[in-house]
Amino acid sequence: MAKKKRKIQDYDPWYSMLRHYVDAVLKLSYSKIIQTGRENIPDDGAVIYAPNHTGTLMDALIILASDKKPKVFVARADIFKNPTLAKVFRFFKIMPIMRMRDGFDEVKKNNKTIEQATEVLKDKVPFCIFPEGTHQTKYSLQPISKGIFRIALQAQALMPDMPLYIVPVGIRYGSFWRYRSSVQVKFGEPIKVGDCIAQNSDKTPQELMNIMRVSLEERMKETIVYIPNNEDYDATYEICAATVNEQIKSVKGNRKAQELELQSEANNKTIRQITALKESNPELAKKIISLGDKATKLRKSKNISLKSVVARHSALSNIFKSLLLLVTLPYTVAAAVCTLPLILLCNAIFKKFKDQAFRNSVRMMVNLLIWPLLMIIYAVVAYIYIPWQWALPLTLAILPAPFVIHDAYKCVRMLVSDFKLCCCKSLKAIYKEIRELMFK
Repeated sequence: MAKKKRKIQDYDPWYSMLRHYVDAVLKLSYSKIIQTGRENIPDDGAVIYAPNHTGTLMDALIILASDKKPKVFVARADIFKNPTLAKVFRFFKIMPIMRMRDGFDEVKKNNKTIEQATEVLKDKVPFCIFPEGTHQTKYSLQPISKGIFRIALQAQALMPDMPLYIVPVGIRYGSFWRYRSSVQVKFGEPIKVGDCIAQNSDKTPQELMNIMRVSLEERMKETIVYIPNNEDYDATYEICAATVNEQIKSVKGNRKAQELELQSEANNKTIRQITALKESNPELAKKIISLGDKATKLRKSKNISLKSVVARHSALSNIFKSLLLLVTLPYTVAAAVCTLPLILLCNAIFKKFKDQAFRNSVRMMVNLLIWPLLMIIYAVVAYIYIPWQWALPLTLAILPAPFVIHDAYKCVRMLVSDFKLCCCKSLKAIYKEIRELMFK
């Protein structure tokens, strides 16, 4: 009897073991991972996750690590051309999907993927597709493709007795390319596909997909910091940073909430205010946008981080951080020496990618694959040349070095940035004027 071919969603013990390791490294790759809105994830049917796409591989890993459930993903079909890579992607539960840019004839090949996706959903295994189709390092949203709705409609037709939901997911990074930054994951209000079909029974499939696309786009915008991707994008983001602490006071009230969540709400409130001003008082809006643009150019010329603009820590806090860096300097130097091969390798790979969005994915994979090998080498050398009573604690001390060195670098970088902002009176004056105009 021929061996039954394992389905992509089936349990794989090797995949399961590897996933625990990947999840652990992912959590170490960020200083903080915050999840909100998990109550919006239905448990009475099949789920399609629809996240925004800003962080390349990291987006998928963050969705995967959001809970312990297995998940199946799709990725652009061109990376599956190599047969060996195709097998690797299948092992990691990733299926190919064609995009319209690949040509209409190629898109027809998606029927097989849609059939496989339906089988995944029938087994109640969550399915994840990035509806934008490609990534961008902006707090915005690109046009949503129809692939996710084709899968949803066909799947619902083949399993009429099972509820099917599309759950929008917003992923917001503290920095798109800085390692060990923070990340917020927000699950939005789901779309119940069956209800949408029933409410629009007189519509053609094309019209139905358009209705669902509008609905999903609106719900995805509610899960992220959404800045319209136009000529005012940079200025608007600058204004958000300049006003975020004042806005937090108005959105927080008496409730307890994570800082990242409050910042997102505050930024969206600022964006809504600017949008409203463009309608009610275009001259004032133009002036504020102009100040935001001026601040952006001046801040970048001085190499000042937006984190310094947002930060609420005192001078005393910076003094404490400086003293801590001084005390831990011997370990930091040792960690820098030990991780130097990783840093050099990452920098070499960075040159292959023009898109900075890949940087954290590269760092993650290098730490995942190369650092254990280096640790084995360091451990062997330590056990050869020094007694094991010393070699063991030394090896354990070195283990978190890749993550410690990034935190130390971040601390130094932010201290320098904070000092520059403190000395730049002209930039602070612009921010003050922005706040006065926004809150007068």
